[in-house]
Amino acid sequence: MTARFGAPDEGSNAEASTKATVFVVEDDISMRRSLTNLFQSVGLGVIAFGSAREMLQSPIPDFISCLVLDVRLPGLSGLDFQTELSRLNIHIPIIFITGHGDIPMTVRAMKEGAVDFLSKPFRDQELLDAVVAATERDRKRREAQQTVANLQSLFETLSPREQAVMKLVAAGLMNKQVAAELGLAEITVKIYRGHVMKKMRARSLADLIRMTETLGVRTNRPEQTQV
Repeated sequence: MTARFGAPDEGSNAEASTKATVFVVEDDISMRRSLTNLFQSVGLGVIAFGSAREMLQSPIPDFISCLVLDVRLPGLSGLDFQTELSRLNIHIPIIFITGHGDIPMTVRAMKEGAVDFLSKPFRDQELLDAVVAATERDRKRREAQQTVANLQSLFETLSPREQAVMKLVAAGLMNKQVAAELGLAEITVKIYRGHVMKKMRARSLADLIRMTETLGVRTNRPEQTQV
């Protein structure tokens, strides 16, 4: 994440980058300490804040994490903070906690992507289960982003002609059809196709098609591409 979020208060963990971390935003200091102790007791990293503004003014490290967020906070409320994070394109899974929840509030939070909405008092295990689900969601999101980034790097090693061949092959055209589409000899298309398979590290045509889908590459017939 790239937003600036001032130094976190009690509960910061220097080893946070090596394990899943829980960000806590809770204005009640006793509750904040209790949550910090709970998460640390099961080996989670914890960075705690007393308000949403405090978190917004601090640098947020980029590692697997989730946010345990009180709904009622001084200044920017938890629900408004959720909206602000979305606006900033910060996709951290959120677990709301509140002693004053209602159905409209819960519906709004869940529609905007919250993992869970827990009413105080809640059981420690209930919260820990929600944190496990949230950090797993974040891990999968990061893995998917890394997969796309890796494929994009490979795709960018292809020449414009190779990219054109890849798109047409993935669209289901045979070598002969690709040759006709691009004004090439069929043997030349076979050579380009071999280069594409090797550079993209595709093990099969099906593998190559999945790659184009993951990348969101358009596979309709492009205009003539020059060498």
